[in-house]
Amino acid sequence: MEVKDQDRYKTFTRRTALVSAGGLGILATLFSRLYYLQVVKSAEYAGMADDNRMSLELLAPLRGRIFDRFGIELAANTKNFRVVLIPEQTESVEKSLDHLSTFIHISEGQRKKVLRAAARQRKFSSITVIENLSWDDFARVNVNGPSLAGIKPDAGVSRYYPFGPDLAHVVGYVAAVNEEEINDDPVLALPGFRIGKSGIELQIEKELRGKAGNRQVEVNAYGKVKRELSRNEGVAGEDAVLTLDMELQAKAMQRLEGESAAAVVMDIKTGDVLVLASAPAYDPNDFVVGISQEKWDALQKDKYRPQLNKTVGGAYPPGSTFKMITALAALEAGVMTPDDHVFCSGSMYFGNRTWNCWKKSGHGSMSMKNAVKHSCDIFFYEAAKRAGIDNIEKMAKRFGLGTAYDFGMPDEKPGLVPSRGWKIANRGEPWQKGETLNTGIGQGFLLTTPVQLATMTARLANGGLAVTPRIFRSLGSETYPLEDAAPMGVSQRHLGVVLAGMNGVSNEPGGTAYGSRIWDKGLELAGKTGTVQVYSITRAERLAGVRKGDQLPWRLRDHAWFVAFAPVAAPRYAISVFVEHGISGSRAGAPIARDIMHDVLLKDPVRIAAIPPVASGQIVKPARTWES
Repeated sequence: MEVKDQDRYKTFTRRTALVSAGGLGILATLFSRLYYLQVVKSAEYAGMADDNRMSLELLAPLRGRIFDRFGIELAANTKNFRVVLIPEQTESVEKSLDHLSTFIHISEGQRKKVLRAAARQRKFSSITVIENLSWDDFARVNVNGPSLAGIKPDAGVSRYYPFGPDLAHVVGYVAAVNEEEINDDPVLALPGFRIGKSGIELQIEKELRGKAGNRQVEVNAYGKVKRELSRNEGVAGEDAVLTLDMELQAKAMQRLEGESAAAVVMDIKTGDVLVLASAPAYDPNDFVVGISQEKWDALQKDKYRPQLNKTVGGAYPPGSTFKMITALAALEAGVMTPDDHVFCSGSMYFGNRTWNCWKKSGHGSMSMKNAVKHSCDIFFYEAAKRAGIDNIEKMAKRFGLGTAYDFGMPDEKPGLVPSRGWKIANRGEPWQKGETLNTGIGQGFLLTTPVQLATMTARLANGGLAVTPRIFRSLGSETYPLEDAAPMGVSQRHLGVVLAGMNGVSNEPGGTAYGSRIWDKGLELAGKTGTVQVYSITRAERLAGVRKGDQLPWRLRDHAWFVAFAPVAAPRYAISVFVEHGISGSRAGAPIARDIMHDVLLKDPVRIAAIPPVASGQIVKPARTWES
């Protein structure tokens, strides 16, 4: 072999050796890596593989229900067939929605809502596409599920309000969680999850919500569930039992129909609120599914303000329903006695102006009892002048005016009982004597709510016990105990005078509500009318023949009040009725109050055994009504 060939052979051999060594190195590295992955890391990657095929899902807890005192379900849970979308499991959200729309109808508004959510939320978060599907539509989505990328049919639970508008302001409603409301509770991020937005639903949201559960499922590469491995249902929300009587509530709402009005009925001994009616109202079920723009605009434009709970959120001057407070202030201060008389000629002069009685010809000589019966303004101007604003303020607050009771209703207004200090602080001006006279007949700065006037009337009728309104009987396993109301220290003789006057209002000829009395023997009520001036007719209008009442536009008519207790012989119930721009208490307030109170007395709900506290998940049958 030649030298040149030998050199070439040696070079080839070295290259071969180098290549072989490199190959062996690579193989060694691969085998080493395989050993590391399959042996050393086998447990870790097995766990990761399990994570890829197993998914842990959060389960929304069943929301607690709400019942009336007799077990009638006021807020229920019903099946909700819906469709959700998971963006990361789709090629395109738009394409998935297009595909889904070939099987069920998806409105343009729903499409836009999903696209907005997809742009804001994380890709793996579920987005509700449509809810409350019919069974046929839901089944159609299920059958075609394998071809619908990222689309998932889901059978959830939805809130339902069987009595709709009759309880809108009391029970309230639930609606979707907005971004500002999401906190550290992960259940709030679940698709379609809803929380309380008003009424009882808002007041005890956390108790009604419960605690989330979870389930572990096996999924395929496309995220479709193959089987459920384990399930923890979580803890259902607590059920609430209210003091309300649904039957009476519905009757009251029916009686208020067509008016902008409110009615409150209370047990004068316990404070149990049996009726809390505000009209007009709205259907809370509209908010659960998402209210349409058309319905929302109609609510906003309605002059009767259907979204306002007038029983606790409407503050108005009480008018002549306040005269019992003025009388007691004068009596308790010792500046008047039950036997004092004041002569009413129809007007009086005080503070460089003339003060008129509603009866231009005057009432003549008035005792305190008859002054209440006839609602004589001159008598109560004189009583207020003698008592002074300080005594009137103290007496009003003793009877529950000017305070929020915080008894379970959100957005409760405290009203206003004016005083010298209040005026200095809020108006920067000293109190004027004429303002005391205005306050004495329930006008001026004075503001009250229907629930406050019902409480005031209850305290008058129960002998001066400081009862407060109560709307919860129980929550979950906890029963709210009844607390004895403390005596307010008001003279029984003085109370007797004003109660006798209220009896005269309704049951004696000449009383301002004699035409709206209850005729049934033993069911008589005793009440007090109230009319609140909204607009003062000008001299020019008067000369032109304009008079108060129907001749004025609705928004300029006087407000109407009526408060009462019954039965007269053995008081047990108090009522207050307010009719916005109802013209007069005798015309609008008294007839409504009479009819509602008559229903209450015929049923006499406090004499019927109410249900015991309801355990969560327990089925409760409605109580027998008196018609049956």
